[in-house]
Amino acid sequence: MGGYSEQHAEIYEDVLVSRGKDWAAEAELVSRLVREACGDAVSLLDVACGTGVHLESFRQDFPDVAGVDASRPMLDRAAARLPGVPLHEGDMRDFDLGRTFDAVTCLFFALSYMRGTADLRAATARMAAHLRPGGVLVAEPWWFPEQFLDGYVDGHLVRDEHRVITRVTHSVRDGGATRMEVRVTVAEPSGIREFREYEVVSLFTLDEYLAAFDEAGCDARFLPGEPNARGLFVAVRR
Repeated sequence: MGGYSEQHAEIYEDVLVSRGKDWAAEAELVSRLVREACGDAVSLLDVACGTGVHLESFRQDFPDVAGVDASRPMLDRAAARLPGVPLHEGDMRDFDLGRTFDAVTCLFFALSYMRGTADLRAATARMAAHLRPGGVLVAEPWWFPEQFLDGYVDGHLVRDEHRVITRVTHSVRDGGATRMEVRVTVAEPSGIREFREYEVVSLFTLDEYLAAFDEAGCDARFLPGEPNARGLFVAVRR
């Protein structure tokens, strides 16, 4: 699970902006949930921090922030955006920063890239291990099995002065997971290039998530809806 490639990292933010993603609004929502559960929180770790856009907002609310991601290309972009912020390359199933935080976040369904319930439990346990007692973990799931639309297709167009990007996806159910094919075309003055990637995102059930949080020593609740129609888990470490 090495995370996004260099070519995917390059277009990541532009594509999501074209889809209407609002990182600042999402971070504001998550910060509010953290404050409601842990009012004195001053430190926050963002797991699967990507290019650091959520962290850019989080550090306005929490003076002590850090990030972890499995993708070196994504972390390089985060480092350029967030000078001075500790950023660590690591797998969410086994990372160890040697410290705890008041809050840990894992957004944009990154937790659902775990390939099975054993990996889900391992990742949840690692995040909980980085929480102080009473600290809060906020995690965003992928779709639950009963919500997933088999054969779902989507597409996005990004256009600016020097570049046009198209990204189309096709998602199918493969046992207990979503198998998504992603095709990207980038047209720019130097020419046209294309690449294709495949993503596997697990269709964990609500009970499987809740069991993983409980096993990790956290009392969790699920809040449906925001920020991306998939809801959020809010879990407090016992």
